Amino acid sequence: MKQAEIKEFGLENLKIIDAPDPKIVGPTDVLVRLYAASLNFRDSLVVEGKYNPKFPLPLVPCSDGAGEVIQIGSQVTEWNVGDRVLLTFAPKWIAKEATHAEIRFTIGGPLPGTLRELAIVPETGLVRMPNHLSYEEAATLPCAALTAWSGLFQYSQLKPGEFVVVQGTGGVSIFALQFAKLVGAKVILTSSSSEKLERGKELGADFCINYKETKDWGKEVRRITEKVGADHIIEVGGAGTLEQSIAACRPFGVIHLIGILAGKSGELNLLPAVMNNLKIQGLVVGGRKAFIEMNQAIEQSGLKPVVDKVFPLEQSVEAIQYLRSGSHFGKIVIRI
Repeated sequence: MKQAEIKEFGLENLKIIDAPDPKIVGPTDVLVRLYAASLNFRDSLVVEGKYNPKFPLPLVPCSDGAGEVIQIGSQVTEWNVGDRVLLTFAPKWIAKEATHAEIRFTIGGPLPGTLRELAIVPETGLVRMPNHLSYEEAATLPCAALTAWSGLFQYSQLKPGEFVVVQGTGGVSIFALQFAKLVGAKVILTSSSSEKLERGKELGADFCINYKETKDWGKEVRRITEKVGADHIIEVGGAGTLEQSIAACRPFGVIHLIGILAGKSGELNLLPAVMNNLKIQGLVVGGRKAFIEMNQAIEQSGLKPVVDKVFPLEQSVEAIQYLRSGSHFGKIVIRI
C-alpha cells in the first residue's frame, strides 16, 4: 500500500512510500480501505514535532479518515464488508468522559494516522458515515465537526435564539456555525477577511465582524447583543484572543476553548471571567457516542460539510502548506 510518512520531524521529511499491507491479527480487528483524509491544525504541528516531540517515528500523520470495511475479524459483530465508515480520533474513548490514557491514545500520533491506503482499526474505533456524504465530505467530520458538536451539545445545551460567536472560518468554526443554525441560534462570525465574512453570511451568519477593522470586537459583540453578551464563544485563538472573548461573553456564558492559533501565552485579565461566572470549557474532539449522535443529526438535516480544496495523496506536503497559509474556508481534504 501507499502511505505518507515522516521518519524525522519536519514537513520536508514527509514522503509517500510503499509499505506492507496490514493484516488482521485480533478477532475484533477491522481492515479499512481509506479513501479520504482531512487536515487539522494539529496535523501540521505533529509533522513539525511541535505537538509532541516524543511521538514515535516513523509516523503516518493525520487523524481524520473515511473509508470502506474490506475485512473483519472473527468476533466482529457491528461491521460488515462494504460498510462506509469513519475512524474515531481516540478509538478507546467511548462515552462522554475519558481517562487520561484514553484521551491520549489517538490516531495521527502516537498511533499511525490516516494518510495511507489501508488501516487496521479496533471494532469500536469506527462509526458509520452519514449516507448522503461522499468520502471526501465525510472525512471532515471526526475531529473538527465533533469538537464543535461536543462543545455546543455535549458539554453545553445550545438553545434556539442564543448567540454564538464563531472565531474565524477554519474547520471547527464553520461546523459550529452550521450546527448553531440547525437549532435556530444566532451567529456572530469574526474574520480578518471581508470576503470570508461574505461567504459566512451565505452559510447563515447573522452578524459579521472584521477583527482587523474592529480590534475591540468584544465590545461590538455586546453592542449587537444589546449589552447582554453572547451565550457561547467558539474560541480558537487562545491567549491572543481570550481577553476579547471574555469581554464578549454574557454572565454565566460559556467560552469553548479549542485552539491556540493566536498564541499560547500572554498577559490576561481574568477578573471579568471570575466576576461574571464564566465557564471556560477546554475541548479536544469527543467520544464515540457523541460522534454517532452528531452523524445522525447531520444525516437527518442533510447538512453538507464545507470542503475548500481536495488534494491527491501525492500532494500531501502542498496540502499542509495550504493549511498553514490560512487562506482556506472550511476543510482541506486529501484523496487517497
